[in-house]
Amino acid sequence: MTVPTPLVAGTVLEPLHLPPVGRTTLALFAGASGDHNPLHIDLDEARAAGLEDVFAHGMLSMAYLGRLLTDWAPQERIRSFDVRFVALTPLHARPTCHGSVRAVEDGVAAIALDVRLADGTTTLTGTALVDAS
Repeated sequence: MTVPTPLVAGTVLEPLHLPPVGRTTLALFAGASGDHNPLHIDLDEARAAGLEDVFAHGMLSMAYLGRLLTDWAPQERIRSFDVRFVALTPLHARPTCHGSVRAVEDGVAAIALDVRLADGTTTLTGTALVDAS
């Protein structure tokens, strides 16, 4: 997918639907990212911390949002990308990434982003600035 021309406020990015987050995904992401926090990969540690099970790395959700952006616009057009972690992504959750153009000003599009689970929980919110021309 590419940035439509002309780009206008209200443009919605095609959602990115992801498979359920599994233990293998978390183990692979831990290895790739170097984030071996046991709360993401060790059931006993997660339970000792009062959790039911392990949960996804926040940066995994940010990576998914990055994929949504780079599927839509070439990487060199992305000027900034910021997120805020707002809820945990539990094991077996099915994240979906969403984005929409909020404004286009001086050739730059402001994009609102979020990751939502099937139950409606928003786990991550964010913004990006993308060259619109």
